[in-house]
Amino acid sequence: MREQARQKTRPTGRRGARHRVAAAAAAIVSAFGVVAAGTPQVPAVAASRPDAVRQGLDTLVRVDGMPGALVSVTDREGRDRAYTAGVGDLATGAPVPRDGQVRIGSNTKTFTAVVMLQLVAEKKVSLDAPVDTYLPDVVRGEGIDGRRITVRHLLQQTSGLPNYTEYDIRPRYYAPRELLDIALRHKGHFAPGKKWEYSNTNYVLAGLIIEKVTRHTVAQEMRRRVIEPLGLRHTYFPAPHDATIREPHPQGYHRETPGAPPADITETDPSWAWSAGQLISTNSDLNRFFTALLAGRLLPAPQLAQMRTTVRAPYFGDGARYGLGIVSRPLSCGGRSWGHGGSFPGYETRGGVTDDGRAANVAVTMQPTAEATGKRLESVVDTALCR
Repeated sequence: MREQARQKTRPTGRRGARHRVAAAAAAIVSAFGVVAAGTPQVPAVAASRPDAVRQGLDTLVRVDGMPGALVSVTDREGRDRAYTAGVGDLATGAPVPRDGQVRIGSNTKTFTAVVMLQLVAEKKVSLDAPVDTYLPDVVRGEGIDGRRITVRHLLQQTSGLPNYTEYDIRPRYYAPRELLDIALRHKGHFAPGKKWEYSNTNYVLAGLIIEKVTRHTVAQEMRRRVIEPLGLRHTYFPAPHDATIREPHPQGYHRETPGAPPADITETDPSWAWSAGQLISTNSDLNRFFTALLAGRLLPAPQLAQMRTTVRAPYFGDGARYGLGIVSRPLSCGGRSWGHGGSFPGYETRGGVTDDGRAANVAVTMQPTAEATGKRLESVVDTALCR
């Protein structure tokens, strides 16, 4: 999720001698640098040429202090290349696993939007129907009325609903209705449709509508409609109370204060993010998902066109626009990329795909706190798509 839930984090595992670990990690990073994983050896002349993606990851580790970084790039011909940088575990010095699993945060929103738009195509949901059509009398509060908020408002982030993650979210299990109730205790920010403002509450409500209409869980619908048809073998929605990451993964870290040693927060209950940000995946699975989405393999043409109808979203950077659960950004080489990005304690992911089949997704193992770091992260994606 792009914004950070204000949790009191409880680091898990591998916490001994943290100051010595940080020093050791710096030495390991210096020794390992950035690795292009799974790629053949190239002649010395070619190898001596600077690789801009490699350099970008190296900067994120050496300059920005990210413990680990990993990226997957797909070119127009469908050829994949994976890179890693730094270390996957500060305590042991283990390398970053090639294309390892990470918590993908708000990339989950695009999956939720796809499921909802499939229901629209099936005429089970109407984009312009009020939320009360599906959840009668549920969405009420000061300046909040579910009879005036439509499904489209939710997916486009124009509902005016308060963002529950701006309030006191703690590291424990949350039922989805609890998350909604946190938001509804606060005043609505504006009349529906009058502004754009990012709010995870919109996508929790979208998830509740999906469950009411289908009589299945969001996890079941994502798996049946998206994950299994695309063969996303490394993507899953964690079960209730599951705080682990199943497959090889880099550890995720958090600093309580600037300059503090990074604490391992890999294992955490992700339920506070639910249909707004709970999924676990890999860079390559995200590339496959967004490529298939833009190619029309998940949505009929009318619904894909609705998804790609955008409004200004400066929250995501200069020139960014938001559709129905998808972000469009300008590229330095011309044209635009389509994706989302996600922030979850311990991990940050950014990525995008182009209409001509290029795809790139990068993940780091600590949320950026400096604006410059976020821009460098986005720059790696731009470089991968434009080179």
